[in-house]
Amino acid sequence: ISLLFNLIIMSQEIRQLAPAEIWSHFADLNAVPRASKKEERVIQFIKDFGQKLGLETFEDEIRNVIIRKPATSGMENRKTIVLQSHLDMVHQKNNDTVFDFDTEGIKMVVDGDWVRAMGTTLGADNGIGVATIMAILASKDIAHPAIDALFTIDEETGMTGALGLKDGVLKGEILLNLDTENDNEIDIGCAGGIDVTANGTYSEVTCPAGVKGYRLTVRGLNGGHSGMDIHKGLGNANKIMNRILFSLSESTGLHIGEINGGSLRNAIPRESVAVVAVSAGDEVKWMSGFDQLKKDITFEFETTEPGLQIVAEECPAPSKVLSVADGKKLLRMIYAAHNGVYRMSADIKDLVETSNNVAKVTVGNGSIQVACLTRSSVESSKMDLADALKSVFELGGCQVSFGGSYPGWTPNVDSPILKVLVNIYERQHGHKPEVVACHAGLECGILGRNYPGMDMISFGPTILGAHSPDERVSISSVQKYWKYVLEILKEIPVK
Repeated sequence: ISLLFNLIIMSQEIRQLAPAEIWSHFADLNAVPRASKKEERVIQFIKDFGQKLGLETFEDEIRNVIIRKPATSGMENRKTIVLQSHLDMVHQKNNDTVFDFDTEGIKMVVDGDWVRAMGTTLGADNGIGVATIMAILASKDIAHPAIDALFTIDEETGMTGALGLKDGVLKGEILLNLDTENDNEIDIGCAGGIDVTANGTYSEVTCPAGVKGYRLTVRGLNGGHSGMDIHKGLGNANKIMNRILFSLSESTGLHIGEINGGSLRNAIPRESVAVVAVSAGDEVKWMSGFDQLKKDITFEFETTEPGLQIVAEECPAPSKVLSVADGKKLLRMIYAAHNGVYRMSADIKDLVETSNNVAKVTVGNGSIQVACLTRSSVESSKMDLADALKSVFELGGCQVSFGGSYPGWTPNVDSPILKVLVNIYERQHGHKPEVVACHAGLECGILGRNYPGMDMISFGPTILGAHSPDERVSISSVQKYWKYVLEILKEIPVK
């Protein structure tokens, strides 16, 4: 009862923030579990919302939800707009947080100028965008043109909602994507992506006698968005773990039982756990080497990853391990797999053009899987890096598959809606916004394939730490953004 009371109090605190129109809908949305590929409840939630308002509401073939609202009085001659956000959110939590994403709503708290969650991702990406659209659809006094509200599914793990949207479903001529995370930026381009997955097998052998078992843990990393944060020099738990195992296996008798690191392809991995056995007689040398590696790595990352912990704990030795040959092949393969920035854009200052995230490593029971997400704003560069990864994994004896490929969004600096947004921003704030392209995957590039004539733009409030339990959204930024949205709706061009 006490926990339920506290949750009610926290929800009320969020609902009392300004603008209440957004925060109340965000609180309602965050009470609904909405993991990618598990969106049944949030789909029904948003359909019920539209139907209760008496608005035309329907699903398309892929289960995106579309809600139509007519123009308000005096705005009938303006172009129809598409307001677009995605329904799903990334589910990540701290290792010591007890939370069931399948059954529980997000527990939100106010922390100064920030709203954050208690040990989990917040879902501001892209829940603030969804809540904004809900506020406009429910409004009685906001001036706006005719609206197609598009709520896509599965943006975070494959963009399948956007990929499956057919031409002819939308009537709008202008698309406002509400999925950017810096309130002084207007986004006019983004990276495409492709999943690179390596699957292999290894020979399980009986663990030698007289060994000592250890559980190695890398934890406490920041994690973050594998596109927006890839250039920040953050630690990747999979690469750090592999470095430790490689170094210790070169100098001591180390036998690998299992490795489990990372979770989602679009999140920089924060944690990795390995169970190993150390040969009899090598324990002192092994622990000395481990201590030195721990010291070196924490020193290297002390600025960007002050919370990094590298721990070795005694545990029962694994009964089965990789053969020495297979262990060496595995560690060399992961060591050689590129992680991080591959190429910076030559045309747009400070923009990452191409990158890779070694997102998930799973080794055990005779099987190996390494999952990566490769991104680029240049299609040929994306496939160049994907092929480089494929070559490394194939040399390691794995079968490699490509999947979930989606295109980037080519910037249009002459976009008419861009000029509208720039003028409004400058009028409201006395200076021009930054017009940028981002290294994240936005749905605009995909939607543009079936709607090539649609004028598209992306913007949003300031959200930090997306895809990690440190995710937070600025309260003052949401206020700034809401005023911007209301003015944009008034100044949509005539047909």
